[in-house]
Amino acid sequence: MTETYDVVIVGGAVMGSSIACHLASDPAFSGRVLVVEQDPSYQGCASALSAASIRQQYSSPVNVAISLYGITFLREIADRLEAGGERPEIGLHEGGYLFLAHEAGAQTMRAAHAMQVGLGADIALLDASALHARFPWLATHDITLGSLGLTGEGWFDAYGLMQAFRKKARALGVTYRAARVVDVEVAAGRAVAVHLADGSRIACGAVVKAAGTGGPELARAVGLDLPVRPRKRMIFTFTCADRVDDCPLLIDPTGVYVRPEGTGFLCGTSPAPENDPDCTDYEVDHSLFEEVIWPTLAARVPAFERIRPGRAWAGHYDLNLFDQNAILGPAPDVPNFFLCNGFSGHGLQQAPAVGRGLAELIVHGRYMSLDLSDLSYARIAQGRALPEAKVV
Repeated sequence: MTETYDVVIVGGAVMGSSIACHLASDPAFSGRVLVVEQDPSYQGCASALSAASIRQQYSSPVNVAISLYGITFLREIADRLEAGGERPEIGLHEGGYLFLAHEAGAQTMRAAHAMQVGLGADIALLDASALHARFPWLATHDITLGSLGLTGEGWFDAYGLMQAFRKKARALGVTYRAARVVDVEVAAGRAVAVHLADGSRIACGAVVKAAGTGGPELARAVGLDLPVRPRKRMIFTFTCADRVDDCPLLIDPTGVYVRPEGTGFLCGTSPAPENDPDCTDYEVDHSLFEEVIWPTLAARVPAFERIRPGRAWAGHYDLNLFDQNAILGPAPDVPNFFLCNGFSGHGLQQAPAVGRGLAELIVHGRYMSLDLSDLSYARIAQGRALPEAKVV
């Protein structure tokens, strides 16, 4: 006997669970929701392996707006996602992002800053002398400008956020199933069922593809070849012998970043494009830390010359090679197959707004709170990129 659900969400990590939670919370929706997650341990999901941060410092206005809502949601998470008397706590710390720029990048930083504060972000521009006064441990001899998030930016417990969405969704009646979707059945231009690896067929009124790096394979089932590829990103931790007080999430002009984590720090960087192949393994290349990250950090923060390396891990970006932005909304030829993919490393912080937006699209047929149509597949079909320059 074929089971039937109104909405099947493929992928049950932070994005899929946010969509499920927002669907089930909508008074206008009374349907049944199934979330299919192939790894119920969540050990390999990007949500659990990321640097777990949120910022408004983007080059795309839609991303700024998404994160402005996101920080409000995270601040209010105990009330918004309370379930069964449990009030989630994600340890949100608004320590700020600090992007540094050489002279060559200063004008671009000024233009981005004007857009960000125009949308309501609390960002300050600091010249080299102001940076040195505020962060005396920072080497600023080659820096022209810094962009510092005063409020609304920081880091939190990524796994805690994912589980809070999941628990709330289940409390609202959403069903979760440990399984793998292998195919989407399409008839008369609509998705009518999903097929699982165990041979099961589940009929449905809509499908949402929130499967991270597995998304492109599923999209091909409805005739779409998404420009999204799995790219490995590694995070390294260390402790420092000297004090580095009030350290924000610091991004060097090279792209190397570092932020506090407990009594120590975590850090990383994106590899050069020529050294960034498609990759699905979780092996850590420690030479990236020893040869690239640590020397860069020690030059920027001299106190980091004396450190003790700690544990390291690898995860994956579902990197949109077209413009490094998410791909959201209905597939062009299968309108009840909804795309939610290609977040390029900033999906965790975008989960509140994207979950709300896609739920609105499914239930009401349009975005009602925040227009996310700039991120639709139409821009790819038309060759109209919306490039996001600030990918950390």
